[in-house]
Amino acid sequence: MDDDGDMPVRDGTKKPLIGVIDDGTKTVRFVIYEAENSAELASHNLDKTEVTPQEGWCEQDPNEIIHNIRICAETAIAKLPELGYSREDIVTLGITNQRETTIAWDRLTGEPLHPAIAWNDIRTDSTVDAILAKVPDRNKNYLKNVSGLPISPYFSALKMRWLKDNVKAVRKASREKRLLFGTVDSWIIWTLTGGPLGGLHITDVTNASRTLLMNLETLNWDPMLLRLFGIHRDTLPTIKSSSEEYGAVKDGSVLDGITISGILGNQQAALVGQNCMQAGQAKNTYRSGCFLLYNTGTRRVHSTHGLITTLAYKLGPNEPPVYALEGSIAVAGGAMKFLRDNLKLIKDVAHDTEHIAGQVFSTGDVYFVPAFSGLYAPYWRKDARGIICGLTAFTTKNHIIRAALEAVCFQTRDILEAMNKDCGMPLHKLHVDGMMTANSLLMQLQADLIGIPVLKADSQWDMSALGVGAVAGRACGAWGADWWRSQRSRTHTFLPTTTHDDRDARYTKWKMAVQRSLGWATTKKTITMTDEKYRLLSSMPASLFLIGSFTMLVVSSILQDR
Repeated sequence: MDDDGDMPVRDGTKKPLIGVIDDGTKTVRFVIYEAENSAELASHNLDKTEVTPQEGWCEQDPNEIIHNIRICAETAIAKLPELGYSREDIVTLGITNQRETTIAWDRLTGEPLHPAIAWNDIRTDSTVDAILAKVPDRNKNYLKNVSGLPISPYFSALKMRWLKDNVKAVRKASREKRLLFGTVDSWIIWTLTGGPLGGLHITDVTNASRTLLMNLETLNWDPMLLRLFGIHRDTLPTIKSSSEEYGAVKDGSVLDGITISGILGNQQAALVGQNCMQAGQAKNTYRSGCFLLYNTGTRRVHSTHGLITTLAYKLGPNEPPVYALEGSIAVAGGAMKFLRDNLKLIKDVAHDTEHIAGQVFSTGDVYFVPAFSGLYAPYWRKDARGIICGLTAFTTKNHIIRAALEAVCFQTRDILEAMNKDCGMPLHKLHVDGMMTANSLLMQLQADLIGIPVLKADSQWDMSALGVGAVAGRACGAWGADWWRSQRSRTHTFLPTTTHDDRDARYTKWKMAVQRSLGWATTKKTITMTDEKYRLLSSMPASLFLIGSFTMLVVSSILQDR
């Protein structure tokens, strides 16, 4: 049988191929693109093992990440011959990764010193308190002018500090100058380019901007931030642009010898893949979390309404940095998994959330705030916890499931409201991508609750992989610099169908529900704060200390009598 009609290259010529390593929260993928073609040529993915040793903790195995990358690459590349290509046609690699997830490893042995601490892990609550004790007025936004970020468990510096404080092997490696820290992109590149035998310890500006250690103006590690968190500069990777030839793979795998030339954090990669390359354009990615990025061009907008300032990309060592405002939502798709795994309300997330929620025309005034581990932007409240409110005797699981979908939409509106205030330019359309966009009911609810058109990308496109594939190809000359401007993405548009008054009334109720979710998690006093208390007591005159102790004894006696 003649299969030439199914071949991807119809004119008999071959295009260069770009390989992409896509390390997400749940899966690892390897994707292959033809240069300047947004359709995937071949791909393979594997699920990752997530471990939750305690409530609020989330860990991954760094060695499993590398193992899965190699298996996915071998499997995807094995598909090339039947498509008229070979492994030798891959001219470069791009890497996109889950951000903020932090790894510590030994520079001499190449072995991880602890499991990777995932981006949504909240074990660093006490570390946050210790850092806040060092800044004026315990102001969580004190470092935003330098780093663009609030002091939050979300960011990598807190995870690095926790590892140094709590893991003996990390402390020992630090003392012996063997310690290396990095986000997942750094770990992947260091390992693939030789590891202990000369591996490159690098990261790009987008991942570095998520650590709370990079200066947004200089694009270098900031000495003041390093001192505050107690992180030594020599343990950190060198910061590079997002698009340049960094070095070749040297690990004996199927990727050996291929040059790596693109690195982007996964949300910034989706921004590029969505062709949001002009100031004033924005995209939202719907996965286990939700991430809305608004391109502000070369202008750094310092948010005063709860958003973070981050690097969108820097397309070459001599190119200007492009910035973005970002709103991060901790729980989006995660709320649907909660309904399935914890409450047993649904069996299949993709099908049931749309089908069952579509059987009712509203939530029946039920609101679901999925603050399972606190709220991210624009609230940044680690003391928030999830609530379902507005229940009546007529509430059914259909209403609760629909309320969970609306929660994703309301959280997105929270971020858009903040962006409008920070930028002074209301968004006129929202580009969307991610697995959850397959839910048409969710996309329609999103358009209804924000009041602007929602443009959904072609469902077969993975925008993160596409974005970093393009910047990697650009660095080696395989992907034209003007490719983005010439693309006309296939989209499906969802238009608002509700009135302004209706959406505002529902949003007001949502804000009421959010207020009721705050303050549930009790803040524990840290050792640092306790030590400070005793230092103050020890510096008091003995007579004053005795008076204070006597007063406390009297008050205690009165309370007991009552």
